[in-house]
Amino acid sequence: MNILMVCLGNICRSPLAEGVLSAKAKEKGLKLHVDSAGTAAYHVGEPPDRRSREVAKKNGIDISGQRARQFEQEDFDRFDRIFVMDSANYTDVMALARTPADEEKVDMILNSAYPGKNLNVPDPYYGGEDGFDHVYKMLELSCEKIAEEINGKQENKD
Repeated sequence: MNILMVCLGNICRSPLAEGVLSAKAKEKGLKLHVDSAGTAAYHVGEPPDRRSREVAKKNGIDISGQRARQFEQEDFDRFDRIFVMDSANYTDVMALARTPADEEKVDMILNSAYPGKNLNVPDPYYGGEDGFDHVYKMLELSCEKIAEEINGKQENKD
């Protein structure tokens, strides 16, 4: 299964989500490919924000090798599920959807932990270190739920 995490610039939230879900997939032995992208091209080619790298490292995850890229329509063909960080990302990604099948792939990431609530993961970019810790905890909870769901589906196939 291929999963894409999406935020605005692909340097704070979505790289963390990619790192967290990748680590959980490895830990649980899941057959999963995780990537991330941004709806804007502000940071294409750049590594994740220093604070995202630090909070990931503090939690045993290395995201330093990631590079920002922009979401593109072809991502609907490459990914089975697309998790967005907030309602603006949701609107931007849905605007590129070509079919109802594309639309069905997209969901707010916190709906994994809080179904149907459509809660936003706040963008920590303009805040301090504590904002990145808070975002990490939110993503850790959601990624755990996503991994559990995928694990259940993969076990049923075996």
